[in-house]
Amino acid sequence: MNYTTLSTPQPNNTGNLTCDLYAHRHNAKILLPLFYSIVLIIGLFGNVLALAVIHQNRRKLNSTTLYSIHLVVSDIFFAFSLPTRIVYYALGFHWPFGEVLCRITSLAFYINVYASVNFMTCLSIDRFFAVVHPYRYNKIRRVKYAKVVCVVVWLIVFSQTLPMLLQQMSKQEPKGLMTCMEYPNFETIPGLPFMLLGACFIGYVVPLVIILVCYSQISFKLYQESKKNPLTEKSGTNKKAINTIILVIVVFFICFTPYHIAIIQHMIKKLTVTLDCDEQLQFQIALHATVCLMNMNCCLDPFIYFFACKGYKRKLLKIFGYQASISSSTATRQGVEESSREVSQGPSKAQTNMTHLLAPMQNLKEEP
Repeated sequence: MNYTTLSTPQPNNTGNLTCDLYAHRHNAKILLPLFYSIVLIIGLFGNVLALAVIHQNRRKLNSTTLYSIHLVVSDIFFAFSLPTRIVYYALGFHWPFGEVLCRITSLAFYINVYASVNFMTCLSIDRFFAVVHPYRYNKIRRVKYAKVVCVVVWLIVFSQTLPMLLQQMSKQEPKGLMTCMEYPNFETIPGLPFMLLGACFIGYVVPLVIILVCYSQISFKLYQESKKNPLTEKSGTNKKAINTIILVIVVFFICFTPYHIAIIQHMIKKLTVTLDCDEQLQFQIALHATVCLMNMNCCLDPFIYFFACKGYKRKLLKIFGYQASISSSTATRQGVEESSREVSQGPSKAQTNMTHLLAPMQNLKEEP
């Protein structure tokens, strides 16, 4: 039995009787498999390396590392689901693997999205407590409490995603296509616009506000301390922390903002006006493009670990045989720090406090 992509066929500007929301399949079957193949290689390789490095240091587990582990596991789980999606796009939006596997890969996709957002939020809150309130909330950052937070996060993620296993995810389209996890497959769900708007608010707007508030407070705290003690500005630690904050926020905006903006604006339009075929096709193309950006988060996380995490970078370079370069770099850095101490005539109380404040900010996802 065949279904049209719209509940009611509408003529488009070209005079066709039905609306083909997959008219871009010929370009997509080249670009999307290529893109997701790159994401698969970089994401799987980078996150497996990250997990291996973290495993080597498992005896020094702390709250930040624990959140990073769960983020890495989420990325790896998603990466394993990519080969079937690559085949799906290469066949021009045709899913040959059956409904069960379609639901499983859809579940992996949404778990990765919600887990990434939630654990990035946990990391930002953890950094906020470590830098802005290092003494007042130190108890909350203990590993046993962080484990409880991780359990709660996964319960929230599964409560958001497991119902999808009960939802039909594939759909037979005209021209013999069997689509999987496409927006038109869900248009018959009652109240869909309100559901998606609510999901965008809870799953994107709220975490975004939390992340921006936390990192703005961290930046302000570092700025205040650098004004009190100018020597901290020369050390470069403050600048590195600020750059890492900017990197995390930029990655969050690039990966998650375009998709949610596309969803929000389309749902508002859907509630207020009747959309013609061209507008729906544009939205479908926008979804495929923005989902690519969102999935790119899987392969960007390892780069954040590498450039932001001092311990991760050192151990990773050691794995690849660059121990000599690391030793030389460490010796040079120690020499500079010793020279700075000679000039400063010994550490003041402000310097000691600043060292404590900036120690957690050596990286936002610190590797002990």
